[in-house]
Amino acid sequence: MTPPQDASPFKSPQYSDSEASIVLPKVRRSPSSSIASLPYRRSNPSLSTLFASTSALPTSHSSPGTATPTAHIVPGSVFSAGGRQNGTQSPANVSVGRADEPRNLILRAFVPHVAILASADTEDIVNAKGFTGGLLEMLRPFGESIPGKVTIRDSVGASRSWEDFGIRFTGMTDGLGLPSVPGGRSTEARPEGTNGYREGVRRSSHWSRTGGDISQVEEAVDRHLQYSELQSHDLVADYMNHKDIPSRSESSTSPFYTLYLRRLLSGFPITPHETFSHPVACIISISSRNPSPIEELRRLYNSTTTGDHRLPQWVNNEFLRYYVLVHDEEHSDITKSNQLFEQMKRHFGLHCHLLRLKSNQCIPSDDDSVRLPLCEWISAAEELAEIQKREAADDITDPTPYLFDSDVTAIRTFVRELATQSVVPWMERNTATWNEQILSRRRGISGRFMSLSKRWTPFGSNRASSPATGSSGSNYDSLQGFYRPDTPEALMRKLADYAFMLRDFKLALSTYDLLRTDFNNDKAWRHYAAAAEMSALATLMSTQPLSSKTRTESVDTWLEAASYSYMTRSSAPYYALRSLALGLELLKIRGSSAADDAARWATRILDSGVVGPVGYALFTERVSACYAARLGVGSMRLGSRRRKAAFWAVRAADAWLKLDKALQAEKNLDAATQLYKNVLIITADDMPLELPFSGMQLFVDELREAILGCRLVAKGFDDEGGGEDKLEVVSETLDRSPRVHRKSLIGGGTGPALGLEAGPSSPGGEEGFRDGGFE
Repeated sequence: MTPPQDASPFKSPQYSDSEASIVLPKVRRSPSSSIASLPYRRSNPSLSTLFASTSALPTSHSSPGTATPTAHIVPGSVFSAGGRQNGTQSPANVSVGRADEPRNLILRAFVPHVAILASADTEDIVNAKGFTGGLLEMLRPFGESIPGKVTIRDSVGASRSWEDFGIRFTGMTDGLGLPSVPGGRSTEARPEGTNGYREGVRRSSHWSRTGGDISQVEEAVDRHLQYSELQSHDLVADYMNHKDIPSRSESSTSPFYTLYLRRLLSGFPITPHETFSHPVACIISISSRNPSPIEELRRLYNSTTTGDHRLPQWVNNEFLRYYVLVHDEEHSDITKSNQLFEQMKRHFGLHCHLLRLKSNQCIPSDDDSVRLPLCEWISAAEELAEIQKREAADDITDPTPYLFDSDVTAIRTFVRELATQSVVPWMERNTATWNEQILSRRRGISGRFMSLSKRWTPFGSNRASSPATGSSGSNYDSLQGFYRPDTPEALMRKLADYAFMLRDFKLALSTYDLLRTDFNNDKAWRHYAAAAEMSALATLMSTQPLSSKTRTESVDTWLEAASYSYMTRSSAPYYALRSLALGLELLKIRGSSAADDAARWATRILDSGVVGPVGYALFTERVSACYAARLGVGSMRLGSRRRKAAFWAVRAADAWLKLDKALQAEKNLDAATQLYKNVLIITADDMPLELPFSGMQLFVDELREAILGCRLVAKGFDDEGGGEDKLEVVSETLDRSPRVHRKSLIGGGTGPALGLEAGPSSPGGEEGFRDGGFE
């Protein structure tokens, strides 16, 4: 049937009595009753704040999302640089904003970790202020963005200031083991890294700050998607406001994909093959209420070295200890606290701080109350537990605690002093020491000779007949799978990770490059995969231009080695997914010339099977975005990939429809329509798009019809029933997408699983796809 002449790909058709009417299914129940039966409640502000960052779409290319919760409380959105865009975002003049978002995301993900160990009296003071999670819960959000500039010196002595630097506060045992799944065997009992996607995983009731579980990342993003579908406009609002809804830029990133990457990079497990999650420093805290403060500090220190809080033997225990005295402003004498603080500095050095806090609980009605900022970098398990907790709560008020303004000022001052005067200088000193004592020797002639002598001369015995470690000349313990923390290989890996966190990518790359050879010779495959992964990321994080030859011979080789070793040799799908996802995003922002490489690695993720249905749909979108980023040359855009981008956008729409995500499916179908419109020659702007290949045209029409039926069913309509109960209308407009007049709708809940497996028996199926140039 021919659509009206005034219809366009982004205009809704007008009502016309001359056209044949369609039958709107009978109303089964009101939309409000349908919503009330679901676990998500529109009237629950406590729950809505958790989904605020993905409940609204970007309004423009440079404004990526909804701030969480307000600008004066949290400076910037969870999914954008926000208020941090005024600082130095990169070592060179790199574009700041959404196009550079993956790079900023990685800079803020790989940051120093600071463990917190507080005494019982300190925890009592913080609990009385309304923080059930203790001192860690109160300090954690403030470490994600250090106020002001942080100056860092690189390996050659050059200083550079950053305004988006942060640290990650963790518990002493955070990252040890993986979250358990109720109703199934614990992931802690599984070999490390075997945490691939599990179909139908249930929510974990265990509050865990440990990430690394793809299934929980999938479920956390799916909860945001469900909330977004539920909060979509109703029929009347869609029709009245469809022209006000901003169109989605083809180069913009979905907020759900950004959430997927953020949860993937949150809560790194503590593992032997990388040291990003190993603590750089440990805060040992007591309060002014403690009767024997110096003895308590010594006891807490001993617990981190030989006691209950001792980390595994492959974690270097030579990290910085930072001592904090929490002064109770309302019940303690400041004179005595100052005397105690001076005594602490005499016993433990200058790495001490006096934190003055009010012990009374702050309520929102107080004049100087400030709402605690929401943590951006929480693990998927932690977010799921918080969602479940707020859904089960009867109170609809937001349980986020409040702080006095004086407390916020004191905490921000403490965090900045900790980072700028202790953590960063500590890392710089260790980096310089290891670079001079270990790395420089390895780069010299003697170091290269000794490395070769272990392999080819009698300096080392035969590996096949030697024990796991020691007599073979290798420091790798193959039985336990780690290097001792005092070995050169372990210190060099720590040096490379420190350099990466301090954003000295040149030093990091040279160190990772040496480590790859050592790990390969020792057959330490997980260590080798991690070194190859970080070699590729350090190369792509550098702002220096890369030639196609360098990308092919270096970056592609390293990503291939990392993904193969993670998947085949180490059974670590989480790390394989992390390396490929970050690699493709950094290649995508390298410009049009690297778009095909980025799309290839995104396709590798889809073929590997490490992601679930939600991840499959999201990475299908990324394939389309990568091809759309290749602009072509000249006025004819020769070499562009817009048709491929449109094809993958259609595939993404089909994948979302199979998951009952009609809103996401429609957005991808609209993006495909716009891409096809830019490829094909259109005689008039007000004419609907007609594809010249019948197979794809038929599929797109069926897909759009199925999306309409899915959205109607989700809003409480049913296709069953007949007679006088059926309502005759000409057309229904649910959003800004084009709608042709139809006489029937596809019902049945979610619509058919259309797929793209069009066979020769389909009208114009195989021939239509080939004519369209999709092979």
